[in-house]
Amino acid sequence: MGNRTVTRADLCEAVYKKVGLSRTESSELVERVLSEISECLLTGEAVKLSSFGSFVVRSKGERIGRNPKTGQEVPISPRRVMVFKPSNVLKQRINEALTGQE
Repeated sequence: MGNRTVTRADLCEAVYKKVGLSRTESSELVERVLSEISECLLTGEAVKLSSFGSFVVRSKGERIGRNPKTGQEVPISPRRVMVFKPSNVLKQRINEALTGQE
């Protein structure tokens, strides 16, 4: 397992190498895809990518939390959170990659 983080630039470069678009076109394509996903999530739509997973925005109500340092109760305001649920196909591929390394 590597400690490497994949960036937008890495995604653009992968599209450039594997699809054959120019670097500019590859960058625009990656930006458009990410923008479309973001817009859908902002409007409350779920984004489901076959064989990859689903992104869903959920609403959390107000609740009482506790400051771990002081133990003091603190109200946590209502908010929206994004949740990613990997598909079974992705989970299986990850586990196969893990068992293949042993």
